[in-house]
Amino acid sequence: MSHFFERKKEELGIALNKVQQQAVLETEGPLLLLACPGSGKTTTMIMRIGYLIEEKNISPKRIKAITFSRASAADMRTRFERFFPHLPSVEFSTIHSLAFMITRAYLEKNGMNYELIEGKGSHQFNKQSLLKRLYKDVLKDDSTDDELATISTFISGLKNKLIPVDDWETVEQPFKDAGLIAKKYEQHKTKQAHFIYVDFDDMLVLAEKALRVDDELADAFRGRFDYLLTDESQDTSLVQHMIVEHLVAYHGNLCVVADDDQSIYTWRGADPTYLLEFKKVYPDAKILKMEQNYRSSKQIVETAEKFIQRNRDRYPKKMFTKNKQAHPIQLKRVRDPKEQLDYVIYELLSEENLKDVAVLFRNNASSTLYVSELHRRGIPFYMKDADDKFFSHWIIEDILNFMRLSFNTERKDIFAKIVLKMNLFVSRNMVTKFQNANTSGNVFDAFIQTVPLKSRQVKKLQDYKKGYEVIPEMRPMRVIQLIRQDLGYEAALKSRAEKFGYRFDHLNEILDTLENIAMPLRTMIEFAERLKELEEAVKNAKFNPSENAVTLSTFHSAKGLEFERVFMIDLQKGMIPSEEDEQDVRTLEEARRLFYVGMTRAKKRLELLSYREDDGKKKEDSRFLNEVRGILNPAQAAEEHKKRVAPKQVKRKGVQVNPKGIQNRNELSVGLEILHRVFGKGKILSIGGKVKIQFENEQKEFDTATILQFGFIEKV
Repeated sequence: MSHFFERKKEELGIALNKVQQQAVLETEGPLLLLACPGSGKTTTMIMRIGYLIEEKNISPKRIKAITFSRASAADMRTRFERFFPHLPSVEFSTIHSLAFMITRAYLEKNGMNYELIEGKGSHQFNKQSLLKRLYKDVLKDDSTDDELATISTFISGLKNKLIPVDDWETVEQPFKDAGLIAKKYEQHKTKQAHFIYVDFDDMLVLAEKALRVDDELADAFRGRFDYLLTDESQDTSLVQHMIVEHLVAYHGNLCVVADDDQSIYTWRGADPTYLLEFKKVYPDAKILKMEQNYRSSKQIVETAEKFIQRNRDRYPKKMFTKNKQAHPIQLKRVRDPKEQLDYVIYELLSEENLKDVAVLFRNNASSTLYVSELHRRGIPFYMKDADDKFFSHWIIEDILNFMRLSFNTERKDIFAKIVLKMNLFVSRNMVTKFQNANTSGNVFDAFIQTVPLKSRQVKKLQDYKKGYEVIPEMRPMRVIQLIRQDLGYEAALKSRAEKFGYRFDHLNEILDTLENIAMPLRTMIEFAERLKELEEAVKNAKFNPSENAVTLSTFHSAKGLEFERVFMIDLQKGMIPSEEDEQDVRTLEEARRLFYVGMTRAKKRLELLSYREDDGKKKEDSRFLNEVRGILNPAQAAEEHKKRVAPKQVKRKGVQVNPKGIQNRNELSVGLEILHRVFGKGKILSIGGKVKIQFENEQKEFDTATILQFGFIEKV
């Protein structure tokens, strides 16, 4: 055995540590390999496969390696061929491609024809178009791209969690009737006797069913492989875990490589609890921990390690490194987002090797301003998950339509697209009546004459008409401000966000970004042209990047990457963790894992950036940023915390804690009937940084931390 490692060290210059060697040698039975960031997991997996073939004489055809993505499958195949050029290649593939192979065999055996409605193989009739139609049928309204993405993610989560279709309307839903739309979607796909439409998640569900109910087919696929390896298993869903379980049922030779501290995809069905209960599924399993980080400097590793220790629902691990100290971790708090942007841009201008630098952010909306400024300055950039959809977002289309109407206020077709976005509370039927009416002239006058309106609606339309008289002389940034406020667009957006359960602040960020793009421009035509330029630049950054380009990426998409220098930007309260993240211990811990993923991308230089204000409003730092601050400088953090809480402590002096009151956040739930010591009986409407409660005659909001600290509410 030792000869194998000595030979590989001589041939490849790769020396495995003791735990890595043990992971290579433990080939029989189930093994959970917990791999901390930068611990050499891919190298270890490749060496394990090579050991099976070279030392144990296992045929490469009997080994199956399952990866998280096509890119990682290609990367592992390339590395294997480089490490073992004399050996036939092993089958590296995604779980979806394996599942599709099983699904296809199952459907053909049962005389079922099928058609893919997702991905490159889908035609005009696809998942998107079907959901769009069903959305309109159920909700009597046109869907936006955001709403279609929400319902699509919802359906994907249901299938990956193996929730029966009959229960889809009873689970927690992203917006009203989402479960009904999902159910109708599934019924439509399966309504024909010997034909089925198949999306990506159906491949998984059908494959699991096939292996569970068809013993002959299950045996055929179990008999193909004697050894299975799964990578990035913390991002694997329940249905994916079940498929693997079926395939290793006879021999149990399974190597699962994962890091529960990097599980960041539960929102799309990943099930990290499965890893924590691995011994329940495989009682004889061995668990090894690869804790040595070869990537990052000593301070980055030690700080990230202390930071992730704050999560409780995890395997106990202690990441360490033998690397030396490099640059201290920088925590920089600037005045506002513009100063943050300027700082990053000027730092990039002084960087020679831009390919070794990354700018990471929570939401893609954060990237657009950086794209605009990098493009203007001629700094090459690569986007890991280029959001060219930003430029075709329905909000941008709305803003451009508002602008287009100013060039000709007799355009009924454009007016019909935006009048529902003016916070007028007019119906679609009214708009249809207006479109069909034989009227002409100024659309505001024509609409008033054609459609029955209340006096306040008439007054608003008359005010809007006056606004349109001055728009042509305005600079585009001022036009956007007028659309947001004077024409009621922002209020209409807020109403839509509340109706469909998505975050208004995300939509507002898009408008803020558009204002910033418009700021230096003089005309609306220049603004429209600038958006087209940036859209083209983003496409080039994704598909044809410069060799020496800075990387822009979300925290999610940065996983698996590494850079000499990393900027983590927009580290504000409400951004990471978001208000939704704060509502539950599990989602808060996932947000902390996401922050940890960002930190551990950096090899030598890590900079954490925040700002004090935005658009005149004071901003607070992310609690995660404060946690890092406390780790780096405990004495200073304690002093700052003392200053922050001192006034509150004085005010609360003498307040008695109610022993019957709720003091655990987990006991709070929407719909819970409570008793408030002052306002009496009520029902909880929403929970976040504040708790909203409906009392008999009024609604009230209370600071969540305060009511828990003093037990201000109790269960009825």
